[in-house]
Amino acid sequence: MCGIVGAVTQRNVTGILLEGLQRLEYRGYDSAGLAVFDEQAGLQRIRRVGKVGELRDACSTLNPAGNIGIAHTRWATHGKPTEENAHPHMSRDKVCVVHNGIVENHEDLRTMLKAKDYEFTSETDTEVIAHLVFDEVAKCGDLRNGVENTLALLEGAYAIAVQHTDFPDTLVAARIGSPLVIGLGIGENYVASDPQALRPVTDRFVFLEEGEVVELTCNSVKITGGKDVSVSSRTVTLEERRDVGDKGNYRHYMLKEIYEQPDTVRQTLQGRITERHVLDNAFGAGAGEMFAQVRAVQIVACGSSFYTGLVARYWVEQYTGLPCSVEIASELRYRKVAVLKNTLLVTISQSGETADTLAALRNATHDNYLASLCLCNVPNSSLVRESDFCLMIQAGIEICVASTKAFTNQLADLLLLVIALGKHNGLSENDQQELTRALAGTPDVLEQVLQLDKSIEKIAERFVEKSHALFLGRGTHYPIALEGALKLKEISYIHAEGYPAGELKHGPLALVDDDMPVVAVAPGDELLEKLKSNLQEVKARGGELFIFADENSQFPEEPGTTILRMPHCENVISPIVYTIPMQLLAYHVAVFKGTDVDQPRNLAKSVTVE
Repeated sequence: MCGIVGAVTQRNVTGILLEGLQRLEYRGYDSAGLAVFDEQAGLQRIRRVGKVGELRDACSTLNPAGNIGIAHTRWATHGKPTEENAHPHMSRDKVCVVHNGIVENHEDLRTMLKAKDYEFTSETDTEVIAHLVFDEVAKCGDLRNGVENTLALLEGAYAIAVQHTDFPDTLVAARIGSPLVIGLGIGENYVASDPQALRPVTDRFVFLEEGEVVELTCNSVKITGGKDVSVSSRTVTLEERRDVGDKGNYRHYMLKEIYEQPDTVRQTLQGRITERHVLDNAFGAGAGEMFAQVRAVQIVACGSSFYTGLVARYWVEQYTGLPCSVEIASELRYRKVAVLKNTLLVTISQSGETADTLAALRNATHDNYLASLCLCNVPNSSLVRESDFCLMIQAGIEICVASTKAFTNQLADLLLLVIALGKHNGLSENDQQELTRALAGTPDVLEQVLQLDKSIEKIAERFVEKSHALFLGRGTHYPIALEGALKLKEISYIHAEGYPAGELKHGPLALVDDDMPVVAVAPGDELLEKLKSNLQEVKARGGELFIFADENSQFPEEPGTTILRMPHCENVISPIVYTIPMQLLAYHVAVFKGTDVDQPRNLAKSVTVE
C-alpha cells in the first residue's frame, strides 16, 4: 500500500504519474517512486523517501521520459521506509512492479527464488512478485499469462501493476482484496488504486472485480478472470470534478473538513427524510421489507468507524428494542460467531476498501444473517458492490488522514438507519417525527458549535506541554470520549485514553494528578448528575478538568476547572454535536506542537491490508 498509478500512452507519461500520486497523498505514505520506459532511454526508475514533492524534484533534474510507466506511494508494511524498499521493484532490469497489499507466503517464495539465483535488494514482499513475473514470463513468453501464473503462486491480498521491457506497449494489472480501477482515454489508457488519481485525464472508469486481470495498451483494454461482458457495458462515467487540492483559506485540510461538517450532514440527509420520517428507499429497493424482518443487528467496523458503531448500539436498543452487537472487524473475522436469527449485518467504512471490514463481510456466511448493509463514502468501492444494501454517507472527498466529516456523517446516517428500523419495530409515529426533526436540525447546531473555535484554541494551548490526557464520557458520549482521545493521539502524538466516567474508580484514578488534563463530555442528559459526581473524584485528586458542557448544565467556574459552554441540543443528536469540539481541540493542539496535521506519521487513510 498505498497508491498505484499507471499509464500507457502516445506521449510522455511522467507528468500523468506524478499528478496521480499527488492526488493520492491523502491516503498517507512514507515514500514514492515511478518507472517509465522508452525504447531509446530504456527503463528509468526513480524513488525517494518522503513526499511526492521529493520525487517531483528528482524528476525535474533527471527528466525521465517514456510513453508507458507505473508509479506508487508506499506505506511501509515489510521493511523500513527507505529508498531500497520504495516501489517500483525490479527484476533483472526488465520487470517493474508496484503493489498494494500483503503477500503472506513471501518468505517461502523468496527462499525458492534465491535458489534460482535471483538477487534481492529490498526487505519487501513486493520484490518477490517482480522476480516471479520475470521467471514466469521467461517460461511462457507472454506477459499476461506470466502475470496470471505468478498470481497462482501468491497467497494474500493485493493489487498490482506490471510492466516488462520485452512488451514495451503493454501494462498488466490485477486485484485480489485491494481496489484497482481502469481509466479509459482516447489513444491512451490508465490504471490506479483510486479514480481520483486519474480525474485530470479521464472521467470514464471500469472498476476491477476480485480475481480479474487486465491487459492495457494505448488502444485496447482486455479483462480476464471475471464476468464475460464487454468493457463498454461496465464503464462508469464520474461527472463530479472538484479540485481536492484546494484548501481555500484554511491552513490544513483537517480544519477545512471540520468546517464543512454542517453542509456535509445536510447533504447526507437531503432526499432521505421528510418532516415525519425516514424514507426506506434511501437504503435501496426492498429495504423496508427487509427491515421488517430484522430481529438483531451486528455492526462491524474499524477505528473511528467502530466508535460510531458503539454510539449506534445505544440508539438501536433504545429506539428499536432489537439486540445490537458492535465488533472490531479484525477480531470478528478470526473467531466463531454466534449469530441470532434474522440478523442485519451493518458494515461501516469511509473508503469501502478497509481490508478487515471487507473480510468480515465476505466471511458472513452464517444462515442466520438476513442481509448486509454498508455505510460508505466511496461509490463503486468493494464494500458497496458486495453488500446487499448501501447508504452512501455523502461526506465528499476527505483528504486529512484523521477522519472528521466522515465520522459525523456516519453518525447521522446510523441515526437514519435506527429511525428506519424503528418504524418497522414498534417506534411510534410521534417518536419517529421527533427523532427526524432533531436530526434535520443538526447542521444548524453544528454551525453554532463552530463559532466556539477560538475558545477551543485557547484551551488547546494548555495541552501543548502535556504527555498524557484522559477523556471521559457516559452513555452515548463514552464513544465520543474514545474518539476525542483517538484524534489527539493521531495528530498531536500525545498519549490519550478514553474511559466511561463511571470506571474512574476502577483504575484510571491512579493516573490523575496535576499534570494529567481530564476532558469530560457533559451534555445535559439523564446521566449528567452521575457524571458530575465522577468529576468530583478527579477534582479531589488534583486533576485539571476541561468540561465541554451544555449551556444549561450549571457547571460552576472554579479553580482547576475550565468550562466550554456548548449550545443546547436534543439528547439524541448530542454525540454528533459534541464530536466537533473534540476535533477542534486535537487540531489546535497539533498545530501548536507543529506536527503534520493532515498526514500524521505511521498512518494511512485507506487501510487495505490486514
